[in-house]
Amino acid sequence: MDRPYTVSRYLLHRLKEVGVNHLFGVPGDYNLDFLDEVMLSPIKWIGNCNELNAGYAADGYARLNGIGAAVVTYGVGGLSIINAVAGAFAELVPIIVINGAPPARRREAGAMVHHLVSNYYLQLDIFKKITADAALLTDPNTAPDEIDRVLKNAVLQKLPGYIELPADMNNVPCRAPEKPLTMLHPTSDPDSLAECVKEAVEMINKAESPIFLAGLEVLRFGLGKETLRLIETSEVPFSTMLSSKSVLPELHPQFTGIYQGGWSKPSTRHQVEDSDCLISLGAWMTDLDTGLFSINLDSRRMITVGGGQVRIGSHFYHQVQLGDFIRELSLKIQPRSYLASHPTESYRPKQPFVPESSRMLTAKRLYECLNFNLNDQLILLSEPGDSFCASPEFHIEEAENYIVQSYYCSIGFCTPAALGVSLARPSKRPVVLTGDGAFQMTAQEISTLIREKCPAIVILVNNDGYLIERYLHQDGRYNDIQMWNYAALPGVLGNNDAVVGIKVSTEEELEKAMLTALKTTDKLIFIEACIVNRDASYGLERLGNTFRSAQQKK
Repeated sequence: MDRPYTVSRYLLHRLKEVGVNHLFGVPGDYNLDFLDEVMLSPIKWIGNCNELNAGYAADGYARLNGIGAAVVTYGVGGLSIINAVAGAFAELVPIIVINGAPPARRREAGAMVHHLVSNYYLQLDIFKKITADAALLTDPNTAPDEIDRVLKNAVLQKLPGYIELPADMNNVPCRAPEKPLTMLHPTSDPDSLAECVKEAVEMINKAESPIFLAGLEVLRFGLGKETLRLIETSEVPFSTMLSSKSVLPELHPQFTGIYQGGWSKPSTRHQVEDSDCLISLGAWMTDLDTGLFSINLDSRRMITVGGGQVRIGSHFYHQVQLGDFIRELSLKIQPRSYLASHPTESYRPKQPFVPESSRMLTAKRLYECLNFNLNDQLILLSEPGDSFCASPEFHIEEAENYIVQSYYCSIGFCTPAALGVSLARPSKRPVVLTGDGAFQMTAQEISTLIREKCPAIVILVNNDGYLIERYLHQDGRYNDIQMWNYAALPGVLGNNDAVVGIKVSTEEELEKAMLTALKTTDKLIFIEACIVNRDASYGLERLGNTFRSAQQKK
């Protein structure tokens, strides 16, 4: 006979229903009863080294799974995970934070319990600012409705949600779920949608050189397939941005490259900025997506869709959802000839990496080697820093094989996020491209990757400190960090039978290490790539030059 529903069991039932199959987190005295229920549920518990890492892992998981979740304890745990939740909020990633809280009777009495800061509602108030919805469960009669509301808002808005669960509420009986959660997605105003699509079709059909710019919202709202259908129906070329890289397959003949304003390839910049009709689908004009705002776009020649509205020239259409616009435009747009719309420069095969045996490794050659060895079974996670400055021009041939936090830019994100990626896509392998400074932020999560048998490939770019800061500003001792024996670290954190650590400093050693990584599919492979003279990618040099120039103009 099934056990009766309690608040904990109800919450776990709904989490499973919306697609959460793994729970990340750290145990603490206020969440232990809830974790006992997790162990009896079909959701697998993944313990992390700290709460921040748990948040990053849930974020990486959610980017591919659609939603993620993490469990922490009050105060020390809830406040520790805030940075990860803020990043998810900034980048439209729905993660649910379940925070075990002190018993309700202690709160009502105003008792000074451990982990408390200021007052019992401070933490809830903080999370309200960085979530779609937040709830403190105090009544078993209303708890099911509050759980449903938080989950619905998080899923529909693609934003985090927060549920505070007092320790004495876990095992309190509550009603069973009456029916599956009903997700009422935002709808478009029919008249507004019809009018803006009509105007958009007229503008596109008259254009000689239209182009689509597929942005972040296409990626987050899972609209890649519909967007590709629109692009192929119209035979209009397309570009993406760093934040939306690989939302569409880059081997596609209509792909013209990554657009980053003045940082773009000349052919891509020409095709985007000289277009007489740029259709921007869910694109965010952030600093790094626009080459520090080095764009030259004329709004009079643009159709801008996103955030629930459409702008065509000076006309605004409100209450129009991006997905509805894409689907309606696909039905109405007039196909044009492929030859007339072919990109000026489309996909070209990757050039083989041919190492010089004794040549010391440079940043440029490291990235050339990695780019050549990426394949459809690898998901690249590119850390803020030299890594994500180098990767825009990498060939990511299949959709959703690239992850980057290019707006919030929290260094240390990628190593724990790879754990979530590996669990969300067990048929593929995460490849972490990280710098030594970023790696030191969250290095301990390598141990969890090993424990969970995640066969990640970690490529650590050892360029002796915070290289991006050295390029953005006059160098100082504050950019120095302690040198670690990085290649030996995985053996310390896990079973040597489950991990291989390799240190390389020449092109030949790098090629051998990459071959080992690709052939050894049942172990975590950690490659420490030592770069001479703090060398950097061209992308980082360009960022540094642009940033310093902008600072001098202030």
